[in-house]
Amino acid sequence: MHLSPTNGDFTFVSSTEAEDLSGTIDAPDVKLNIGSDNAKDPYATTFLRKRGYGWLLEVEEDDPEDNKPLLEELDIDLKDIYYKIRCVLMPMPSLGFNRQVVRDNPDFWGPLAVVLLFSMISIYGQFRVVSWIITIWIFGSLTIFLLARVLGGEVSYGQVLGVIGYSLLPLIVIAPLLLVIGGFDVVSTLIKLFGVFWAAYSAASLLVGDEFKTKKPLLIYPIFLLYIYFLSLYTGV
Repeated sequence: MHLSPTNGDFTFVSSTEAEDLSGTIDAPDVKLNIGSDNAKDPYATTFLRKRGYGWLLEVEEDDPEDNKPLLEELDIDLKDIYYKIRCVLMPMPSLGFNRQVVRDNPDFWGPLAVVLLFSMISIYGQFRVVSWIITIWIFGSLTIFLLARVLGGEVSYGQVLGVIGYSLLPLIVIAPLLLVIGGFDVVSTLIKLFGVFWAAYSAASLLVGDEFKTKKPLLIYPIFLLYIYFLSLYTGV
């Protein structure tokens, strides 16, 4: 029996009249991507994910902000430190340096490096002197700070600590000269006085502002004595 198609799409052939039909149907190569992450994972990983502990396998991505250079991480600005060193070593206003940056923008690592350098040239193999010089720097600065506040000065302890530390640089500069001409007492004494006045002037010109008016000597004098004591730790006199 042969049935004509009603819609032109299908042809029905009776079993008696039909020829032998044989063949294959090629299906496209379809890959199912179901749970591919789990399929690639080892058994332990799959087990943890199924039990709800997949968070143990998560890896945090590195935050670019956490990969800062060491100096930036420690808040160390070498250019700023170098500029402050020049301001201290050349305190004359005619040179055009903005010396107030030493006071107004205090840092810790620069003064600490200067104090440690002064300690290194002072020890002569006695490492206990290092801790003593650092102690004098901290508590001597605290004394200057308290005195400045009593006299009406608007300074912070961090500012005093930075200025006193940086102003040790003149004593470091004259140290090699004292080694060379140590046998000449008169010249050696003059160089020591020059170094102390240099250091005291650098510190006092930054810390002693106009707010002290007639009280300036009350703050300049202890600063001068502090640097004399620092020099005595170096020379032993």
